[in-house]
Amino acid sequence: MSKSIYKSVAISISRNFNKNGFRKAYAQVVEAIAGTEQDFTQGSLGKAIFLLSVPMVLEMLMESVFALADIIFVAKLGADAIATVGLTESIITIVYAIGMGLSTATTAMVARRIGEKKPRAAALIAGQAVVTALFASVLIAIPGILFASDILQLMGTDAATAQRYSGYTQWMLGGNAVIMLLFTINAVFRSAGDAAISMRVLLLANVANIILDPILIFGWGPIPALGITGAAIATNIGRGLAVAYQVYLLFGGRSRVKPSLRSFIPRFNIIGQLVKLSIGGIGQMLIATSSWIGLMRIVSMYGNEVVAGYTVALRLIVFSLLPSAGISNAAATLVGQNLGAGKPHRAERSVYFTGWANMIFLGVVGLLFVITPSSFVGLLTQDPVVIAFGSTCLRIASYGFIAYGLGMVLVSAINGAGDTITPTKINFFCYWVFEIPLAWMLAVYLDMREEGVFYSIFIAETAMTAVAFIVFRRGKWKLRKV
Repeated sequence: MSKSIYKSVAISISRNFNKNGFRKAYAQVVEAIAGTEQDFTQGSLGKAIFLLSVPMVLEMLMESVFALADIIFVAKLGADAIATVGLTESIITIVYAIGMGLSTATTAMVARRIGEKKPRAAALIAGQAVVTALFASVLIAIPGILFASDILQLMGTDAATAQRYSGYTQWMLGGNAVIMLLFTINAVFRSAGDAAISMRVLLLANVANIILDPILIFGWGPIPALGITGAAIATNIGRGLAVAYQVYLLFGGRSRVKPSLRSFIPRFNIIGQLVKLSIGGIGQMLIATSSWIGLMRIVSMYGNEVVAGYTVALRLIVFSLLPSAGISNAAATLVGQNLGAGKPHRAERSVYFTGWANMIFLGVVGLLFVITPSSFVGLLTQDPVVIAFGSTCLRIASYGFIAYGLGMVLVSAINGAGDTITPTKINFFCYWVFEIPLAWMLAVYLDMREEGVFYSIFIAETAMTAVAFIVFRRGKWKLRKV
């Protein structure tokens, strides 16, 4: 990274803390949360990153609250219930992968059109992205509903536990459309610069989920206790309300992208382009997230308590990484819009600037996790055995947080430029070729058991960052046409 990036960061910090700095900083926070009409292809780069990052970080915090809220209430049902949530979430990561892959393609195409000052083309792409998301969700929902118990058994749980808790898996997979649409439509808002709208959407979803979780899990008045299945129903209702709000904002003219009903009539040339870009995005997410499934399968060899500890630690890791992903999304939006405006140098500077911010953020979080992991794991479960295993996982995985802070930004920026194939290759090598075999070798061959799996996470994530940095420095992403 060049000295000019250090200088830009220093200037931005000093401006925020001059004699009127706190007042200006407060005003910028309010502007970021309320929404802004700023053109992100010109003006202060530091301000542009700040205005995009704040609502995107808050949005991702809202997304992570879903996972934490469910696990807090489900933890009261015992280790088997926690393990079922963890195993189901490992499968749901495939849904996340497809949703995030499609949102990556949507971000690249919509941001480029916004940068080119073509709002009607952006609206048409948004409509086609929604159609594509709905079609993909149906293909997942049908087998998810029919074979939920079989899926849990394939993941390593026993037949009795699978039969008892399969309702949770059925609801989560059967209702995956709300996940797909949340990712896709929020990508439209973010890539157009309406990041504050995405944040408000997820705030609504979380409020509904937190209210409904205890009511449906434990029962209240005439409402029966539905146990772990109630957690899934609450989550689907919360996300469903958020999707309804998204649709209202799109058609109510509250966003920069304003699709009409005609925008949702299938245009197979645009859908084909979205799918082509999505394949790379979906591929890299499937590779990364399915590696968690592989790791979960190895961890399950050591019992439900280890799986429960791994699940709790993973929720905490996700909680910390999702805000970091929000910062990374700001880089993707800036890269897409500035390449569309013919400003590749500004796009590159935004990536380095955002990278430093993300490394500082995750560095602080990672340090806290390393120093006192049991304090955080203990917030989600009171089982001493689960706390012990979860603390070990959290501490070891956190060693790579600083490196991963940069890696997330670099990969997001390359995706934002419309090059989704290169990150796919990076993920394939680092996670499938390297991480899973390394986890098995450390855990089984070297008899490090679950700790071997935990170390493989930290090593593989660090390797991914190193490879991504080399690729980004070559600069081929600047030449990508979308």
